[in-house]
Amino acid sequence: MVNPLDAGPDWIEAGRKLFAGPCDFFYAAARSDGLPPVGAPEIAFAGRSNVGKSSLVNALTGRNALARTSNTPGRTQELIFFDLAGRATLVDMPGYGYAAVSKEKSASWGKLVRDYLRGRPSLMRVFVLVDGRHGLKDSDHETMKLLDASAVSYAVVLTKRDEVKLADQAARVEATLEALRKHAAAYPEVIFTSSRDGEGVPDLRAHIARLLAEREGGGGTTG
Repeated sequence: MVNPLDAGPDWIEAGRKLFAGPCDFFYAAARSDGLPPVGAPEIAFAGRSNVGKSSLVNALTGRNALARTSNTPGRTQELIFFDLAGRATLVDMPGYGYAAVSKEKSASWGKLVRDYLRGRPSLMRVFVLVDGRHGLKDSDHETMKLLDASAVSYAVVLTKRDEVKLADQAARVEATLEALRKHAAAYPEVIFTSSRDGEGVPDLRAHIARLLAEREGGGGTTG
């Protein structure tokens, strides 16, 4: 099977150019009835609290403080929207799986996320970020089941690659791919990234550039 990143245009370069352009915060939504109007294609990022989601968004865009990072799990309580050069919208979703958050607050966040996933026609793909040191957790599987039920295409991105021994990385990717075969809406590709040293970030940019090119060319999305 041909790796789609190796076929056709130079997707690595296309991704670099895409994320070299401006990217700016433009909206935050704490309620499902307060979402911005549907516009550019949306690429969302989900993951457990402290998985490194905001750090990865910053690494993708080459900015140190576009997405707010924190050592306090559960701090992101809204859907945060960033305009990527007018071609796409990046969406930083609330973290999940943090026990210290009140049940009431957790339920509120859950409703916001569910409503967003089920009723957002501009949403092209969700990247589910998983801590590469530990692999998939129960809360990750629950999120993926929600995405399956919502018929939202998603892909798994492993984070913190620099903290995983080189000898263990291939096995972690293979175990993740094996788990994805049980999820109907999962894209059969895993990208292993490090926000600290940039490993895997060009591949993620390329994945997004390819998605947008397919959308703009009328070819639909893959996965």
